[in-house]
Amino acid sequence: MNTNSKPIIGIIGLGYVGLPLAVVAAEAGFEVLGFDVSGRVCDGINAGISHIKDIPTPRLQSLVERGMIRATTNFDALKDCGLVSICVPTPLNKIKDPDLSYVVSATEAIATRLQKGQIIILESTTYPGTTRDLMLPLFEKTGLKVGQDFYLCFSPERVDPGNEKWTTKNTPKVLGGITEECRVAGMAVYEQIFDRMVPVQNTEAAELVKVYENTFRMINIALANELSMVCDRLGISVWEVIDAAATKPFGFMKFTPGPGLGGHCIPLDPHYLSWKMRNLSFKTRMIEVASEINGEMPEYTVNKVALALNEQGKSLKGSTVLLLGIAYKKDIDDLRESPALDIIRILQQRGAIVKYHDPYCPVIADDGHTDIPSLPIHHSELSDELLQQTDAVVVVTDHSLLPYQALASQAKVWVDMRGVIR
Repeated sequence: MNTNSKPIIGIIGLGYVGLPLAVVAAEAGFEVLGFDVSGRVCDGINAGISHIKDIPTPRLQSLVERGMIRATTNFDALKDCGLVSICVPTPLNKIKDPDLSYVVSATEAIATRLQKGQIIILESTTYPGTTRDLMLPLFEKTGLKVGQDFYLCFSPERVDPGNEKWTTKNTPKVLGGITEECRVAGMAVYEQIFDRMVPVQNTEAAELVKVYENTFRMINIALANELSMVCDRLGISVWEVIDAAATKPFGFMKFTPGPGLGGHCIPLDPHYLSWKMRNLSFKTRMIEVASEINGEMPEYTVNKVALALNEQGKSLKGSTVLLLGIAYKKDIDDLRESPALDIIRILQQRGAIVKYHDPYCPVIADDGHTDIPSLPIHHSELSDELLQQTDAVVVVTDHSLLPYQALASQAKVWVDMRGVIR
C-alpha cells in the first residue's frame, strides 16, 4: 500500500461522530464520501448545511463547495472508497444488552461491495471482540483474506460535544488492527488526518480502551453522586467539600455530582463490557453498583424538590416545577439519555405541573433515539411572571448563559443539582 496516497474516504453514519470526522478528513486533503440512510441528512450536507452544533455551517459549506465532501444514500458508491469508517449508533436494548444491528448492516453493506486493498475502520463504541468475532466473518465470506486483501481496524471515537479545546483532530486517536498489516494500513491514512496516533496491539485492546475510559468516568461520577447524598445527610455542602479536595495537587481528580448521567457514551458504554463479561461468567461489580447509584439520581432529585416544597408547606402534587436546562450536559443541544427526561416523567407521575427553559433545546422531539415524556411539555421563556407562578426551580443542566444568581433570588424554592451558586 502506498502510505502517501490519499484514497477517497467513505464514512457510514453522518451524525455526531461521522460528520466531524468527514470535515477533518476533508480539511486534511482527502475527498470524503458520506453515507447515511437519511435522505434529509444527505440533502442538508450536500447543500452545505450542518446539523451538528460542533460543525458550523460555513466550515462545512466551504468544503462542499470545493467538492471535498458529498453525501449519499446509495451505498454502491462504497466501491470507490479506499478507506471506510463506520460511525453508526450502538445503543442498548431495554434489558441493557448491546444492539449491534447498525454495525451489522454497515458491515454487510461494505462486504457485498468489498474491494481489494480497502481499509475498514469501526469507530462505534462496542464490547471487546466485536470487530474480530462479528465483522471479520462477514468480510471473509467474500473469499478475501484480512491483512492481505483488505484491512480491518478499530479506532474508538472520542467526540466530546461542546468541547472547544479537544476536538476530533487534536484528541489522540487510538487504533488497533486485526493483524499488524491492518494496523499499519489504518495508521498510514489516519496519521495524515489526526494530530497524534496511539497504536495498540489489536482491535480488542482498542475496543477495551473506549469502554474503560467511560467506565472510569461513570464510576467516579457515581462516587461524587453518593458523596452528595452523604453531604445532604450530614448537612454539609458537597460543592465546598469537592472544591476543597480539588486543591490537592496530586492523587485526586475532580468529579462533580448531578441529577443523573446522560449522553451517548457514559451511561451506555460500561454495559457493553458488563454484557461481554457476563458471557464469560465474570461479574463486573463496580459497574453494576455505579450504574445503580447514577440511575437513582433522577428520583433523588425529585425527592429533594418534594422535601423542599414540604418545608414551605406545599405538596409536590399540584405544584409548578420549572427545570432549568434539559440537555444532558452544559452548552449543547443533545437530549440523548438526558436525566432531565426521567425527572420530567417522575414529576408528572407524582402530579406536578412541569415547565422547562433551555435555550439549546426549545423543543423535545422524538428523533428515534430520545425517549420523550408521554405527557406534552413545552419550552417557557424566562420572565418575572413565570417565576411568580413557579413553586420550585430546579437546576438540571448548568448552561453558561443563564442568569442563575438573579433567578435564585426570585425563586420560592431553589434546588441546585449542579452547584451553579456556591
